[in-house]
Amino acid sequence: MINKVEICGVNTAKLPNLKRKEKEELMLKIKQGDTLAREEFVQGNLRLVLSLIQRFNSRGEIPDDLFQVGCIGLIKAIDNFDISQNVQFSTYAVPMIVGEIRRYLRDNNSIRVSRSLRDTAYKALNVREQLTNKNMTEPSIEEIAKELEIEKEEVVFALDAISEPVSLFEPVYNDGGDTIFVMDQLKDDKNSDSKWIEKIALKEAINRLSERERHIVDLRFFEGKTQMEVASEVGISQAQVSRIEKSAIENMQKNIT
Repeated sequence: MINKVEICGVNTAKLPNLKRKEKEELMLKIKQGDTLAREEFVQGNLRLVLSLIQRFNSRGEIPDDLFQVGCIGLIKAIDNFDISQNVQFSTYAVPMIVGEIRRYLRDNNSIRVSRSLRDTAYKALNVREQLTNKNMTEPSIEEIAKELEIEKEEVVFALDAISEPVSLFEPVYNDGGDTIFVMDQLKDDKNSDSKWIEKIALKEAINRLSERERHIVDLRFFEGKTQMEVASEVGISQAQVSRIEKSAIENMQKNIT
């Protein structure tokens, strides 16, 4: 469903794939008020939005809706991106796009608990975690209530209100900055945002290689073949394979950093 060719009237098979230098040049024009450059930059980054919404395909949401929301996040990222920082746009944009999608899913969650009760519950959860880490044992309701300076009944009612069930996209804590959601508290080393972003950056770096470099990288690192095996299959010397491999790795490192 997510992988359909057309989404929101956009033919995904014909989306442009901008190179890093092209993105940098367009971003400079955007910051100077060039609206045509802005449109071209948006079109050149729609593939990024498509790759990100696939993470949410198990939610049962309409792909077109997620794509539109992701595009809003993309535009916000473009408008707020600071070209003076030594950061690739995709590295900055991914959290912005994902955050926009998460807010959409949270706001469209069918389960509703009053705001005040929910805030009390998550403050209680936060205090419970702090006291547990401090004392190495889970605190009682009375201890949590004392820390929050409220009646213990309020703590019980608040925790009961969110116990069945809690959306992964519900806010856990907000200190005036970025909101922390339940999903953010679930540790998953295999699917953490940092590793996920690294995979996307690696994929983009590989896509920028020449066809020959991509083929060598695929044979060496994804199929696990030796340089001699690659040389025999491609029809070049082992020394040539070594040079191409080294050049490809250097190019990938430049595109990732």
